[in-house]
Amino acid sequence: MFESLNRTAFRSLPWGKVPTGATSLFRELPIVMGGIGLFYSLLAFARYWSGPVQPEAEISLHAAALPKYALFSVLRISIAYVFSLVFSLIYGYVAAYSSKAERIMIPLLDTLQSIPVLSFLPGVMISMAALCPSRQLGVELGSILLIFTGQVWNMAFSFYASLKSIPTEMREAAQAYRLSWWQRFWKLELPWGAIGLIWNSMMSVAGGWFFLMACEMFVLGNRDFRLPGLGSYLQTAADAGDTRAILLGLVSMIGVIVAIDQVVWRPVIAWAEKFKFEQVGSAAIPRSPILTLLRSSKLLPFVRRSLLLPLRERLDLHFTQERQAPAGALVRTRRQLWFLRAAMVVALTGIAYAMVKVFTILAAVSSAELRRIVFGAGATFVRVEAVLLLAALWAVPVGVGVGLRPRLSAIVQPIAQIAASVPATALFPIILLALLRAGGGLGVASIALLLLGTQWYVLFNVIAGATAIPEDLKEVCSAYQLSPGERWRRLFLPAIFPYLITGLVTASGGAWNASIVAEYVRFRGQIVSTTGLGAIISQATDAGNFRLLLAATVVMVVMVVTMNRLVWRRLYALASSKFKLEG
Repeated sequence: MFESLNRTAFRSLPWGKVPTGATSLFRELPIVMGGIGLFYSLLAFARYWSGPVQPEAEISLHAAALPKYALFSVLRISIAYVFSLVFSLIYGYVAAYSSKAERIMIPLLDTLQSIPVLSFLPGVMISMAALCPSRQLGVELGSILLIFTGQVWNMAFSFYASLKSIPTEMREAAQAYRLSWWQRFWKLELPWGAIGLIWNSMMSVAGGWFFLMACEMFVLGNRDFRLPGLGSYLQTAADAGDTRAILLGLVSMIGVIVAIDQVVWRPVIAWAEKFKFEQVGSAAIPRSPILTLLRSSKLLPFVRRSLLLPLRERLDLHFTQERQAPAGALVRTRRQLWFLRAAMVVALTGIAYAMVKVFTILAAVSSAELRRIVFGAGATFVRVEAVLLLAALWAVPVGVGVGLRPRLSAIVQPIAQIAASVPATALFPIILLALLRAGGGLGVASIALLLLGTQWYVLFNVIAGATAIPEDLKEVCSAYQLSPGERWRRLFLPAIFPYLITGLVTASGGAWNASIVAEYVRFRGQIVSTTGLGAIISQATDAGNFRLLLAATVVMVVMVVTMNRLVWRRLYALASSKFKLEG
């Protein structure tokens, strides 16, 4: 009912109508051309994947190479995002509804999000190169998986937190209507988590751009892997000190980010407005010309009726019959249980073997290396906590202000998307030179780089939380003439609290992850570093010292997991119990 009302209201607006003189061909042509362009891009990428491996590809700094590099980078990030979305939905769903799995999966998620991209690099690249030793596919899959490790964690945390905050009366309504788990997922759980998932998706894609330089051009021991893309272009330009090429690469990246924002994220944000939990209509609705074009199309509804709706109906019928049919259900359940037990035994055996190997390697770490790791861990910990404090101080008020004003959001969100996406390492030489001249050194400059890379996790989650505040609650505050301070204490802070915790948790993991590029910088053929775990991991990766790399990564994981268990997990429990929006 609400969806049909929103659709009717949308079409009744002047900007929601298509000009009467526009022909059907004019409306359908951009959609058809976009589909053809996407198909051609995938075809070109597949042809490149099937070619012979090029471990040391030449990266051209000519401007003519930028369109091809931009296309390859966008496809890598897009494929990694699809993997991240599927993983987040499955992982968040299982962790939210299985208390036994939650005890393992959430600490594991804490652990994985705290592992830097470069720590995944040796295992991922060796495995993928061994999988396809003679084809470019192996190296490309390795790069995509590395981008995946920089995208997925905040999306999984967001969907998990959204499921934990679903109001009790809505769950009871789903039970009263006897919805299957599939119907409940599509009609309640996915719509409820849509707003947070969309804003975290934007942050995830921005994180993919941020780590693109490390994922497209990296050194593993004596092997130099280079993939054609904007990240490798910027890294090559930075290494050569070519300011013109750096600016060309940044302009190209910003252009791609703006195009993606207008073609993808603005329509999705406007479309997701119908998922807000409220009983009155919003005064201001986000606008998107692209969404207006898509809604006026006759081709897309035909595809939806012909392909998507029949598939969804079959899935609904299948899972409903599976729930109602008792015959053979017990046998299938027992088979599934035995299969899960066998898989668990195999997984535990693999984990035990890996742990033995890890302890064997760690036993060879010298006392001098251990002291260096401990001292570096303390330095990085102080920087991370300072960055979280600085990020929260400005992101909370700004995020609430943007989230409460859709028109302002339409202006600020693309700017924030660009700022979050531009690799700070491409801008860092300028910041570094300025701070070195001012006497700050890399110790202070690394905090600036960490802030550039992680403050957006807090901002995007706070915007999502403020956007999801029901309009009727705002009207109640206006009716009672609450002061600004009272509104913050009684509505804004409680409403955004679950989103804020998600933002701080992912920002913390992102800050530890970003330390690998903040504490160890290459510029004009020179290496500038400071004391910290990130610098140790980067140095160990360059030198191929897997013993030191593993030891530093383990210490980083232990510190992050300890913080999450002592602080963030308790705040998550508080958010899901006290600050849940329900009657």
